[in-house]
Amino acid sequence: MNKSAMVYDRPTRVGGSFRDPSGHVYRQGDRIFRTVTNAGKEQFDFVRRSGLFELLIREGRLLPFELIDGPLSSASDGMDESVSYVLEVPKITFVSFPYEWSFPALKAAALLHLDIQLTSLDYNVTLSDASAYNIQFIGATPTFIDHLSFRRYEQGEMWAGHRQFCEQFLSPLLLRSLFGISHNAWYRGSLEGISVIELSRLLTWRHYLKKDLLTHIVLQSWLQRSTVSTLQGQGLNKTTVREGTIPMQAYRKLLTGLRHWISGIEPLQISKSTWQDYAKENSYQAGELGEKAAFVRDFAAQHRPRQLWDFGCNAGVFSKAALEGGAEYVVGFDFDQGALDRCYAEARKDQLPIQSIVMDMANVSPDQGWMGIEREGLGARRSADALVALAVVHHLAISRNIPFGELLDWLVDLAPCGVIEFVPKTDPMVQKLLALRADIFEDYTWGFFTDRIAQKARIDRVLKVGQQGRTLVSYIRHGYEGIRREHPP
Repeated sequence: MNKSAMVYDRPTRVGGSFRDPSGHVYRQGDRIFRTVTNAGKEQFDFVRRSGLFELLIREGRLLPFELIDGPLSSASDGMDESVSYVLEVPKITFVSFPYEWSFPALKAAALLHLDIQLTSLDYNVTLSDASAYNIQFIGATPTFIDHLSFRRYEQGEMWAGHRQFCEQFLSPLLLRSLFGISHNAWYRGSLEGISVIELSRLLTWRHYLKKDLLTHIVLQSWLQRSTVSTLQGQGLNKTTVREGTIPMQAYRKLLTGLRHWISGIEPLQISKSTWQDYAKENSYQAGELGEKAAFVRDFAAQHRPRQLWDFGCNAGVFSKAALEGGAEYVVGFDFDQGALDRCYAEARKDQLPIQSIVMDMANVSPDQGWMGIEREGLGARRSADALVALAVVHHLAISRNIPFGELLDWLVDLAPCGVIEFVPKTDPMVQKLLALRADIFEDYTWGFFTDRIAQKARIDRVLKVGQQGRTLVSYIRHGYEGIRREHPP
């Protein structure tokens, strides 16, 4: 299917799209384009003719694309390269990165990659790399996005992306499965994944008895060390490594065995995470939880946001309430692994448009990578129409010493309307936070809270919940009072 080009403004190349000379990704307003350069045309044509693209798109495993019709040139279309094709692909609602995924999300992405590899071999096609960044999430469903990673399979070739798969998928999963350590902070500091050399240093002799660990971590670590020795001129015959062969049957067996192993990997349960059971073990009553959910549901029904951010989403109770009210898509943020594991599992089970993101709101993902733009930070990806922050601000203000006024300003600036919960110092939870420290938070008051929000927004509704003084406030930022008319029921 072809689609006419309607290019009015110069497209801008996406910062993370620079490694592959066979094509690049461009952004133009809300439209996303992918070029296929002359260097990538032959492989793209082969895979396209094979029927693999159609199958994977039909099954929802590959992002669909449309060919832009008509002659295209660098000069007329503003793309800094000569291209054979331009594809238009749907815009991902919220772009996320592997270091922001929960354990079950990363596991689902790993299994998707292996499933696509196995299916591709049926079409005499393979994947040229194993980058986890080639996968994005639509709700809780992983989707492969890189159409140029596919190429013709050469008989007997080794799995070129084996070590990359181990470092970007397997090592992070094993870190939590074997040692109970979440991958996110380590991964964020090392964008190419967790090195097999570093992970192998954590293994004990007990681990060496496991065949899968030997094959995919220890052996890969040895190969990596050997490569380093080669680069240092220490005599390894690198030609042997580069030109090694593996029969197709053995290649399939390797992928199938790895898939079976990963499908059975689960997080090591050392103890429950801090907020894993917060939805059941909080300091307010079940009726109060219902009141808060109803407030969020009514707020979503009033504004019908296309994208709502739920800070401190926990297991997704209020994310679901927002969807029930009319929100189209929810991105839920939390730093608690146990809670987010549950949030992801329930969204996946019920096929809800909830995307769960591991993130500490006092330390959000920054711009990083090549030139500081390869992986955009949260600020650059700001795309919410509304936000919800329940049972959050007192933790940031009191536990983390985030200036209360700056915190409220930041929240109100993130989306044109929202709901924020104020928890007074008399609440048992805040009393716990203050129990072991001096109360230096003079501005943490109801008056300061409402006055600060009112500087930027009109307070729309207020609801006191229960006897402890917890209060929900919904607001509409100045200049956005017409937001309801923009998204009518």
